[in-house]
Amino acid sequence: MISVDFLVTSLIVVLIPGTGVLYTVATGLFIGKRASFVAALGCTLGIIPALLASSLGLAALFHTSAVAFQIIKYLGVIYLLYLAWQMWKTSSPLNVNSKGSQSTYLNIAIKGFLLNILNPKLSIFFLAFIPQFVPANQDGALSHMLILGSIFMALTFAVFVIYGFLSGSFSLFIVNSKRATMTMQRLFSASFAGLGLKLAFTER
Repeated sequence: MISVDFLVTSLIVVLIPGTGVLYTVATGLFIGKRASFVAALGCTLGIIPALLASSLGLAALFHTSAVAFQIIKYLGVIYLLYLAWQMWKTSSPLNVNSKGSQSTYLNIAIKGFLLNILNPKLSIFFLAFIPQFVPANQDGALSHMLILGSIFMALTFAVFVIYGFLSGSFSLFIVNSKRATMTMQRLFSASFAGLGLKLAFTER
């Protein structure tokens, strides 16, 4: 039985802007609604490794091993700073030359996927969050956790798509205005850099 508390709490967590939301919004603004849909899908799929890790108890490794946590954390920091630099130095944040290109969409999805799998805090979040909603006497706790995680992913995808589509509505204005493009580009670049630095100073 899926509790209302779980659904409400999950929705609140998903609605809070983070790297995935920022990436999806940036994609919607600079490339369009279809691309933001792909970005949302990539970010959502990036949750799967964290979900599996927490369900199988592997996330405890990040909690107990400082070395493992630091390695994943700094890979995530480097990736976020890379995205920030890429946005800053190019005329288009995601460096897309061909709208609707299959390879472009694949790159967008991969970047979104990497954003989540390189965040060790996500695995620890699932380890602490999902078990709270699994009854102590529940048979098949693993399958129950996977079901809860899947629902969390569905909510994430739905909310990200909404964020992306809303931002995509302003895409034409942004793309047609060089000044707006440069301003938004610098803003998103600084935001990714800020998130990278925040992650760098995050403790377990």
